[in-house]
Amino acid sequence: MLTRRRNMGALMFALPALLILAVFVYFPLLENIYYSFNSFTLSATEKTFVGLDNYKRLFEDKTILTSLKNNVLYAVISVIVQVGFGLVLAAVLEDVVFRKVAPFFRTIYFIPTIISMTVVCLLFEFIYNPQMGLLNSLLKACGLDEFTKIWLGSKKTAMYAVIAVSQWQSTGYITMLFIVAIQKIPRELYEAALVDGAGKIKRFFYITVPQVKQMFFVTMVLTIVGAFTVFNEPYILTGGGPGTATMVLSLHMYQTGFIKNNMGYASAIAMLIFVITAVLSTVQFFSFGTDKGDER
Repeated sequence: MLTRRRNMGALMFALPALLILAVFVYFPLLENIYYSFNSFTLSATEKTFVGLDNYKRLFEDKTILTSLKNNVLYAVISVIVQVGFGLVLAAVLEDVVFRKVAPFFRTIYFIPTIISMTVVCLLFEFIYNPQMGLLNSLLKACGLDEFTKIWLGSKKTAMYAVIAVSQWQSTGYITMLFIVAIQKIPRELYEAALVDGAGKIKRFFYITVPQVKQMFFVTMVLTIVGAFTVFNEPYILTGGGPGTATMVLSLHMYQTGFIKNNMGYASAIAMLIFVITAVLSTVQFFSFGTDKGDER
């Protein structure tokens, strides 16, 4: 009886959160699945059932393939820079040598995270400006005129320029998550390794990396899901151009639904994004999301 009361009490506490999830997550998801099997416009009062036609179109749409390639590129670079470099940066800032200046640098690296992405994109539009932008001006000042480019106007550089914006803003946040994880590692492990003659690199790979495994999983999920749902950067900086050079799945979904007024196909693209992120998150979870060493 007591256990039943505790379970009911716990359910009552969780009920508001469950209701919010049901209204704002699960119901829209189910509704979108229904929409993806229909053809309709924003102003349509009735929907035409088309079965799997919208999903068949996904395999025929060349822009989908381009968008997938760009999202994969986004994810790979984000994992290397945000997760990889973020972990190294966190380890450096938590090193004894940098303890006194670490708070200052933690603040500096975290500041971009709290800036609106719209503001960040407007800032980088000025940096990338081919005539008066800071990047080209810096290259010219260093005598590297041959490296100046129309960064957002060239198909060869546009996607990398857009990706760089995300790395600048998000790396500090991932670094802070790793710092929190590193601070929880018992100092005795590092002291014992130091006594055994292990250098900083060995201590990093044999102590720091294994001990932050759970945080590594969290940051990987956040980074990869963010890379496959990215919208603001390509939308504000390039609008998917030049051509479709910086087109990503979420931007293609937006343009299909709200510009081309094909809401049914846009819903199918949304389902594709959901399936990709769900599968990748599940694979990561079963790969290293659980710590088997804690199972006893």
